[in-house]
Amino acid sequence: MPKTILIIEDDKFLRELIVQKLIREDYEVSEAVDGEDGIKKIKEEKPDLVLLDLILPGIDGFEVLSRMKEEPDLSSISVIILSNLGQKEDVERGLKLGAVDYLIKAHFTPGEIIEKIKKVLK
Repeated sequence: MPKTILIIEDDKFLRELIVQKLIREDYEVSEAVDGEDGIKKIKEEKPDLVLLDLILPGIDGFEVLSRMKEEPDLSSISVIILSNLGQKEDVERGLKLGAVDYLIKAHFTPGEIIEKIKKVLK
């Protein structure tokens, strides 16, 4: 059965790029463009992994992550943060909230992001 990935990212170009690459790797992918929609889809779909932007319209990614981790049936879902926020405090906060990895957008190509996802889902 293919692994499922939810991408919560408001940058349409980046989101579509990553979605295309993941589909080519045989993952099932769904998308959300803001935190509210993201939380709803996490609850409905229970994906294997969430790729989470932090700066989102409405609820930010930190809030999405902390709400996920509060719910027993969602807390085991792996979350990789993908963000432009590169401050040490942001990275530490994301990891402390339970993300398995924190990728700064400027430092990773879409191909490298996919490799990180594959590692986590192995």
